[in-house]
Amino acid sequence: MTTQTFTDIGVEQRLAERLAEHGITVPSPVQESAIPAVLEGRDVLAQSQTGTGKTLAYLLPVLQRIDASRKVTQALILAPTQELAMQILRESQRYSEGTGLEVQALIGGAAIGRQVERLKKHPQLVIGTPGRVRELLATRKLKLHETRTLVVDEVDQLFQLGGAGDVDDILRASLRDRQLLFLSATVTDEIRELAGREMNDPVEIGIEPEQRTSATLEHLYFVCEQRDKIDMVRRIIRTYNEPKVLVFVNQIDSIGEVEAKLNYVGLNAGALYGDADKTARSLTLRRFREGEYRVLVASDVAARGLDIEQLGMVVHLDPATDSENYVHRAGRTGRMGRKGLSISVVAPQETFIIRKFARELGITFGLRGLAGGRITMPKEAPHPHRREVKPLRDTDAEARTGRSEGGARNGAGRSGGLSGSREYTGRGAGGAGSGAGGASSSRANSSSGRKAGSRTSAVKPAGERKLDRHRDRKNKGAPRWLKDKQSRD
Repeated sequence: MTTQTFTDIGVEQRLAERLAEHGITVPSPVQESAIPAVLEGRDVLAQSQTGTGKTLAYLLPVLQRIDASRKVTQALILAPTQELAMQILRESQRYSEGTGLEVQALIGGAAIGRQVERLKKHPQLVIGTPGRVRELLATRKLKLHETRTLVVDEVDQLFQLGGAGDVDDILRASLRDRQLLFLSATVTDEIRELAGREMNDPVEIGIEPEQRTSATLEHLYFVCEQRDKIDMVRRIIRTYNEPKVLVFVNQIDSIGEVEAKLNYVGLNAGALYGDADKTARSLTLRRFREGEYRVLVASDVAARGLDIEQLGMVVHLDPATDSENYVHRAGRTGRMGRKGLSISVVAPQETFIIRKFARELGITFGLRGLAGGRITMPKEAPHPHRREVKPLRDTDAEARTGRSEGGARNGAGRSGGLSGSREYTGRGAGGAGSGAGGASSSRANSSSGRKAGSRTSAVKPAGERKLDRHRDRKNKGAPRWLKDKQSRD
């Protein structure tokens, strides 16, 4: 099969040269399918796994179709997070440099007054988060009456974050004959329903939808106790020696602790989470991109859309919440055909999560260990809650219940089948006080000098009775054989 170039699929020469300057010369499958359709003005519903170049699949034709001489907003791109919106902004500025195109970001968390002032320059391309875009539309500071193309990137996450209502409002404020593009790693029934309602004869693109993760991505996991996880992460980073590492943590409250401990051992870490203000988040990401931070400790706010150059490894200090979340976390590395490592650090009781992800995603996780500063391949440990139970033999039962050869200790008051298991089996048909065995108790049996099964009328000293009560409370719920053993001891 002949490999096509960007110019072969309709990308103008200027843009193709800019791509080549950044080492991109051959379109990916999703770009090869989407770019011609977008250039034709068709509505597009594109599904492709993360890291396959979806951003350029819509951004290149959108930039190419904008008329730089007209000072009106001609295209709008919606992204679910501030980080993704800012990344799209950087890509837009990179490929529109020298064309006179004005690009502006409208994101939540930033000063709205400054954004309103910049809108007076009439940017041709606006990139924003749905909440802020809807807010500016409601106050008539942003107008879409000249906007011919509307893109919703990572549309599945946008729905998960509760932005469906904002998207509906934005779609109603746009032209009826606008071009609509939806792009996502997964297409849900809800997304398909919206596309059917809002799109006109869309081109549906599915690039290996059954392959959820990149084929160049290696999935590994390490097992350690919960208290040792941060130290395990430190050892993993030191051993693999990647220049940039992204560490995912589930609980925002834990991010500061992880960041501090990694900094303490000299790994130079920064933290990124949704509750931080926009300026702090932008600064942290910039420092990580530029190599000032070697490690970025992040919540799932960093799991979507971010493309960090030279990011060779993602570490899940806490397991992903589900397989879908794992796909997007792992997709921060191994992008566009490059190799990547996705490493999960799990406690023994969390290993079932790895088996679940492997089954649901159809991928293989390799178990690894660390010894002497080297990566090892240990055999998989047994499940921590599965214990091999040995069948109880009659001889074992006799030994554990402390029965004499004639069985005189428990006599007729105990049923023989379940002796030696739990105390509730100690009463037979004769009742608690019937027969020689039924009358005997653990307290009576604790006297080593007495004959088994006999009664005594002697009154124990108060101190000894107190000791017996303490022993009974301590051993409450223990098997009878254990109580008898402790009594004999």
